[in-house]
Amino acid sequence: MKKNIIEKCKNNLYSAVIADTLDFFGYHKQAVSTTIHSLDSEIILCGFARTGIYMPIYHDDENTNVYEYEIELIDSLLEGEVCVLSCNNNTNIAPWGELLTTRAKYLKAEGCLTDGCIRDSSAIKKMKFPIFSNGTNPVDTKFRGKMIMSDVPAQVGGVLINSGDLIFGDQDGLVSIPSKLINDVVEKSYQKVTKENTVRKELNEGQSLKDVFTKHGIL
Repeated sequence: MKKNIIEKCKNNLYSAVIADTLDFFGYHKQAVSTTIHSLDSEIILCGFARTGIYMPIYHDDENTNVYEYEIELIDSLLEGEVCVLSCNNNTNIAPWGELLTTRAKYLKAEGCLTDGCIRDSSAIKKMKFPIFSNGTNPVDTKFRGKMIMSDVPAQVGGVLINSGDLIFGDQDGLVSIPSKLINDVVEKSYQKVTKENTVRKELNEGQSLKDVFTKHGIL
């Protein structure tokens, strides 16, 4: 079922039509900040969120165990899931890199979203793994940050995301669909795309925006 939803979104939808549909349902703040960009704008990110929250740290010792929860989260990823890492916009850390990508890709995860940075971007690009982040930074989280909780509500780019929410990102940006609305939003977005195809056809035939909007209510 989840795989079918992902495929339907990837093959038919785009971020703008999903954002419009979320507006229709009264959810007006589901698009992440425009500071968060795709590593490769040609690749669509679509999957179900698994969240993790990082805190800043300023040391490392035998008791800190920096990677403890990070490893647990990545190893537990299921097919179709997206790792959502909230760093509270801390761009001094890069919680995602090539080796995490390698493991996530093997597990058939769908991508990563973080308001921190990523590293090993060249290698990740070659792997065609979808990632949205606040940029690149060569430094590790060691000495700088540690995941403290996972599968809890996490804010990324101004959007509150829960594990199980549907994440969709393309070259225009990224939106999050609350889990309780996924089926309704995906279906209504699909219907809107179908209507937009009709609108596009009529505009190409020379009909005015005013007439087309009056008829279909779509712009």
